[in-house]
Amino acid sequence: MKKINFGAGPCILPQSVFELAAEAIIDYDQLGLSILEISHRSHAFVEVMEEARSLVLELMNLDASSYTALYLQGGASQQFAMVPYNFLSNTAAYVDTGVWSQKAISEAKKVGHVETIASSKENGYKSIPEKISIEHSYDYVHLTSNNTIYGTQFDAFPSFNETPMIADMSSDILSRPRNYAAFDLIYAGAQKNIGPAGTTLVVVKKDFLQHVNGLDRFKFLDYNAHSKADSMLNTPTVFSIYASLLNLRWIKEQGLDSIFSENQQKAALLYATLEKHNWISPFAERSSRSSMNVTFTIPDASHAALFDSYCKKYDIHGLKGHRLVGGYRASLYNALSLSNVKILTDVIDEVNTHV
Repeated sequence: MKKINFGAGPCILPQSVFELAAEAIIDYDQLGLSILEISHRSHAFVEVMEEARSLVLELMNLDASSYTALYLQGGASQQFAMVPYNFLSNTAAYVDTGVWSQKAISEAKKVGHVETIASSKENGYKSIPEKISIEHSYDYVHLTSNNTIYGTQFDAFPSFNETPMIADMSSDILSRPRNYAAFDLIYAGAQKNIGPAGTTLVVVKKDFLQHVNGLDRFKFLDYNAHSKADSMLNTPTVFSIYASLLNLRWIKEQGLDSIFSENQQKAALLYATLEKHNWISPFAERSSRSSMNVTFTIPDASHAALFDSYCKKYDIHGLKGHRLVGGYRASLYNALSLSNVKILTDVIDEVNTHV
């Protein structure tokens, strides 16, 4: 019996994606070959790559004449370095909303000058900074759209006029309609709402690629080189890209509006349940709470042990909080159903009768 997976990533994907991907491992498209063994230069996989690139732009409502989508490797962690390596010439501005922002800042400082223009560090990253503005000229502004560890999220993004905007959207990309065109570059590790771990999505404005700095860059770290090679500068992550394509098709079939509506219902139900009991409580401040990662704490160890036992009884998996924060974290990614969230809230209500 499949467990109910609230894991933060790698995470749950639609059952149909699992089934179609499993079939392709045995025989892809009746070729007599597995998706794991076909050449990345073959016509069969080139079609996969091109559809995966075009479909993500379609879902983001981005014009293919203005943006390009790339499937790279190294996760968001490599993007922490690639972004400044390509675009930091003078000074870059970063918004600090937690560990992943800090890691991006740390990598950027190895390349050039960085200013942290806003931070929520003082309150333990329980919120998104209220006022984010710039007073100087920057090469770009970088922010993290959703913070998995703390359970905070930008509901709306600030505007910086003509200053290029870059976002790490690893954990909430394609979970809701967004004005993706407001950004010059977006990156996301696949293993949340896109597909399995292994590939990294980069969506970049073509005009922005003309503003790379004057470094004699390593080819593999050069966005222009990857763009010119149509994401095949080296052997791509064939299976991860194929499974991501299956999931992108599923997202298109569901519709982003429908997905967003259900994601809101899931989050609202769980937060409401947490707030009505005094032995369990949300971690993040109400104004900044994430619809993707709901973090919460149970201060009393005996209550936590009882809750853990009920989760085990109902095959609820992946609720352990990040080691830096502790407590619990329920990740409500696209493929997690409202009915599964209802099972968790029923468990919380049931535990409440015994505390």
